[in-house]
Amino acid sequence: MKLRFIWFYILLVLLLWQCRSGIKVSSTTATQTGKPPMNDSNTDFSKLNDEDWKARLTPDEYRVLRQKGTERPFSSEFETLWDSGTYVCKGCGSELFHSSTKFDAGCGWPSFYQGISKDRIREITDYSHGMIRTEVVCAKCGGHLGHVFNDGYGQPTGLRYCINGISLGFVKKQP
Repeated sequence: MKLRFIWFYILLVLLLWQCRSGIKVSSTTATQTGKPPMNDSNTDFSKLNDEDWKARLTPDEYRVLRQKGTERPFSSEFETLWDSGTYVCKGCGSELFHSSTKFDAGCGWPSFYQGISKDRIREITDYSHGMIRTEVVCAKCGGHLGHVFNDGYGQPTGLRYCINGISLGFVKKQP
């Protein structure tokens, strides 16, 4: 019993530390500035080095997408955006999630029950922070998006793709 309490306490401290060092997403995003998300079909993203990524991304985007960071919960405008459209990777513009698969999980991050297709996202076992989770990355550029959990109860797939809003862009559906 004591061992469980110690593990719980350690995980709680790690979670609080991660949230405290998290990112506050600014309200200047692709949806507000009119600047379209990056969509560069000619770039071989596997050949970009850290300096190339730093030139393409803001410091906060770089921290999440390239260094596997996490934004603070409830800090992304995408967590409460319910417009029709497509969520794309902020690193490369690859289409990742349709707005029709988004749901309110109450976790503080945009949540989806399914990606656009299996070839757009990769799932990788993540052993960081003393936990076993499944990391979700963009298949095209390898950018860290978030994690997927099998606690999307009530959703068609039973999954919850818990995604950092800062790693996403949004293309609104045209009427």
